[in-house]
Amino acid sequence: MTITMAWMILILLNLISFSLMAYDKHCAKAGRWRVPEKALFIAAACFGGLGGVLGMTVCRHKTRHWYFRVFFPLMLAVQIGLLIMFFR
Repeated sequence: MTITMAWMILILLNLISFSLMAYDKHCAKAGRWRVPEKALFIAAACFGGLGGVLGMTVCRHKTRHWYFRVFFPLMLAVQIGLLIMFFR
């Protein structure tokens, strides 16, 4: 796999994570069925940490839940560390 392909995959995973957060916020406002929290965590854990953190910040979503406030940035930090090791 080339570096360009790896970056494209990372961007896609983060866009998916961000989109899920935004869609869940939209559903919450509209009173519709929501995205399960488990799905949000899985998306962020699959190298979508940046998208998840940005989704929380931009959409102001899931910011009251301590486990989102703690684990999303923690997952992002771990993912950044892994990416630094991988791309060296």
